[in-house]
Amino acid sequence: MKDGFVKIACASPDLKPADCEYNAKNILACIQQAAQKHAKIICFPELSLTGYTCGDLFLQEMLLESAETYLAELTEQTKNLAIMSIIGLPVALQNKLYNCAAVIYEGRILGLVPKTHIPNYSEFYEARHFTSGTATDMPVKFCHTDISFGTNQLFHCQEMPELIFGIEICEDLWTGETPSTRLVQNGANLIFNLSASDEIIGKADYRRTIVKAKSGSLVCAYAYADAGIGESTQDMVFAGHNIIAENGSILTESKLFQQEIIFADIDLKKIAAEKRRMNTFCSRNDNFRKNCFSMPVEKTNLERYIPQHPFVPSDQQILNNRCEEILLMQSVGLRTRLQHISCKNAVLGLSGGLDSTLALIVTVHAFDMLGLSHNGITAVTMPCFGTTDRTYTNACRLADAYGVTLREIPIQDSVRQHFKDIQHEESNHNVVYENGQARERTQILMDIANQTGGIVIGTGDLSELALGWATYNGDHMSMYAVNASIPKTLVRYLTAYEAAHTDGDLQEILLDILDTPVSPELLPPDQNGQIAQKTEDLVGPYELHDFYLYYMLRFGCKPSKIYRMACYAFQNLYSEQEILKWLNVFYRRFFTQQFKRSCLPDGPKVGSVTLSPRGDFRMPSDASVNLWLKDLENIS
Repeated sequence: MKDGFVKIACASPDLKPADCEYNAKNILACIQQAAQKHAKIICFPELSLTGYTCGDLFLQEMLLESAETYLAELTEQTKNLAIMSIIGLPVALQNKLYNCAAVIYEGRILGLVPKTHIPNYSEFYEARHFTSGTATDMPVKFCHTDISFGTNQLFHCQEMPELIFGIEICEDLWTGETPSTRLVQNGANLIFNLSASDEIIGKADYRRTIVKAKSGSLVCAYAYADAGIGESTQDMVFAGHNIIAENGSILTESKLFQQEIIFADIDLKKIAAEKRRMNTFCSRNDNFRKNCFSMPVEKTNLERYIPQHPFVPSDQQILNNRCEEILLMQSVGLRTRLQHISCKNAVLGLSGGLDSTLALIVTVHAFDMLGLSHNGITAVTMPCFGTTDRTYTNACRLADAYGVTLREIPIQDSVRQHFKDIQHEESNHNVVYENGQARERTQILMDIANQTGGIVIGTGDLSELALGWATYNGDHMSMYAVNASIPKTLVRYLTAYEAAHTDGDLQEILLDILDTPVSPELLPPDQNGQIAQKTEDLVGPYELHDFYLYYMLRFGCKPSKIYRMACYAFQNLYSEQEILKWLNVFYRRFFTQQFKRSCLPDGPKVGSVTLSPRGDFRMPSDASVNLWLKDLENIS
């Protein structure tokens, strides 16, 4: 439960219709198994204590009394287990019969929640037996104790404010006005659904879609426990399709007809942060009953999938589609700008590195959209002290392969004259030595843009902006920055996607560029003529920084939580010391370099995380980093 992570479970136990003793035994076994795996809450299917397919036996007093008896037994048998259970059963009250969920924990029944929508169509005829629990809210006597009964109930953990859950039952999810909407608007971050959804062709896909969509539209976690093998197959078949989703993503699901217990580590702090971020999220105060419980906060042993590269989909087909979409968005952004200002020329510095290569790819696509000749694209290579033969050759070959205009302007003499003017020794390879080259290159690009009546295309990416790894008024500046919201880890995949859709010399060049170390090439090469200045040796691995950036900006996670997730995601690649070292570097650089982001050129937003001061991220340049660094200092 630490850092907002809570392990929950959904189970489809083997059962027999109308055999509460047998069913209770198997429910208890599932609870014990889930408790051993340190799950904090487990949910069972609809009417799991009796079986869903009892038909008119639901009107038998024997069955109803047996269900009440065995719920009481389960409550007693699980009182020393550190797990909460949600169990389905029929409940007779005031001459009415209700399809209910019972929440039991530490030897108590915390509440009974009745089903709101009672289906009575096709294979379902629940209205023959059950009454809707709509708007019920009353204390009742059940299992010899006073219990709250009603649909307007929430269950709230005192030690963890984000752990608030509500309950709906099967058909409640499939209706237009689901109870979960009001539950979430009144504070729930987690919804449990006890279901008995029979299996027919195509229904599993639809069920998966509706659970995923509901968790996304309500910004919550959604746990769906489905009836399985053991229910009567007289007229229907049940597959036990359990699903756990979080904010629009499926975390885990069971295989059909397998009677699995599924587990997921849901991130409730992440959900709460997302609701705070969305000012359109509607909150209400309908005087819901809050059933409070105490659950000690323990560190959850994480088993959820945390991707190393959150900006990059793991599925190859999804990644291909994403790359195609992003390249199109970048190109349309530039196309629109060129068309708006009636411009038929563009200028960019081409270094032979990844960022400038992607910028050229986007510019070529934009020109193709406008039906403009590639000759109107001027790629400028400006070799200086750190340029290697490999990157220089790749820049020239790339320009030729795309048919753009190439200009080679060596800048050694200009930079040396500048050093002479400001009395800087060339042997002093400090920040003046590096930035002097970057600013000279930018001046040349701006002047050539004036010569050709074009605009300068920026090549810097999102990761560099986050770290401030750009020369102020040097490569930091352009007239349209096509890569401004593309993180470094994604730049590589976009370039690889372009390579996969080309052939011949162009493909060969792109693949070699992908294999070249990332470097600004501002320091002289080594004795073998190879790149000596490797960016990731200086500021740290970009895959780590992109991971940090994503969880800091997208969900507002604390540094200590990001550290914990990074240690889990990168456990076989980086030591905990390395992760902590570079996380400190990330926060220090992110806060001190905001002034560069406060005056960024225009550029298209393509993802959920960007740093444009006009769109997604506003921060004072003088903000103190101390609070975040102190959190890291507390990591043992």
